[in-house]
Amino acid sequence: MPPIGLPKSQRAIEVSVDGVATTSEGDLPQVGDEEVLVRVVCVALNPVDSESVEMSPTHGATVGCDFAREVVQMGKAVSTVTLGARVCGCVFGNNPMRPDNGAFAEYVAVPARLVLLVPPTMPYQSAATLGVGLATVGLALYQGMRLKCTPSAPAKKGFPVLESGAGTATGALATQILTLSGLQPNVTSSPGSFDRLRRLGAVATFDYQSPTCGSDIREYTANELGCALDCHVDSGSMTICYNAIGSDGGSYVALNPFPLRVHRRRSVQPGWVFMFTQFDQTIPWKRPYYRDERPQDYRFATGWYEEMQELLEAGTLVPGSLHRTDRGT
Repeated sequence: MPPIGLPKSQRAIEVSVDGVATTSEGDLPQVGDEEVLVRVVCVALNPVDSESVEMSPTHGATVGCDFAREVVQMGKAVSTVTLGARVCGCVFGNNPMRPDNGAFAEYVAVPARLVLLVPPTMPYQSAATLGVGLATVGLALYQGMRLKCTPSAPAKKGFPVLESGAGTATGALATQILTLSGLQPNVTSSPGSFDRLRRLGAVATFDYQSPTCGSDIREYTANELGCALDCHVDSGSMTICYNAIGSDGGSYVALNPFPLRVHRRRSVQPGWVFMFTQFDQTIPWKRPYYRDERPQDYRFATGWYEEMQELLEAGTLVPGSLHRTDRGT
């Protein structure tokens, strides 16, 4: 029986047939001992929400990752949040192992250590944009790229890091994290995003459409660039990164599977991260998205969320720009 004050069922957007998601009525997700149940009022749309429905659909699974609102139920082992707390975060939507749990619903269950407390001055609409982005940036920079400096322990001597596709929501967050970590974000985007990215900390901006973009970055960084984060991930963005990395080589980390045909430099070590690994469970999607459990990513994520909480409370992080709609299903 549902706890007092909670409905027996909820509306959710679920996968109905391959590539199609529709609204349906279903059960509320069960709350684990270390989880909280959140009543959802705002969600954010991410590319993975629609892409997963098309590429690896699970019939009956609830879709959606990013959410924000308040805690309405806690597992018996939870001590880090309280009932009624304003929170935001992300969840593994379209999950074959837990089909009743996704953000595009009235309620969502999430590990208590993987939610952020929303400051009183931050609207839910802004908070809902942070979950996937901050989790992805953390995994990319510190599990993928293996950077040692963080916002709480910034580098004493900064060095350049390339962000391709910095105009994206995740890219804008990465620019801030790199800056707070004492590093020097060199970013690519469309010219219309240059001013905003400079305000967020970018030391140099480059037009990704320029045919000399990669070589221009290599020249600007004096052939010393060794780290590249690709937030866009296609053959064009990967080529820019590979052309920009210095002659000594380095690390290329993508936010999606990258085109192997572009990997033409043995001195560059490529890889990609998948945000769902922070939940320490198998990702049973079709390849190349299938992943085994990665407990090390969960251990990292719990500490990362604590660090991001400090930045939120200090008002240091700037959420992405919003395109708001009040229309639901």
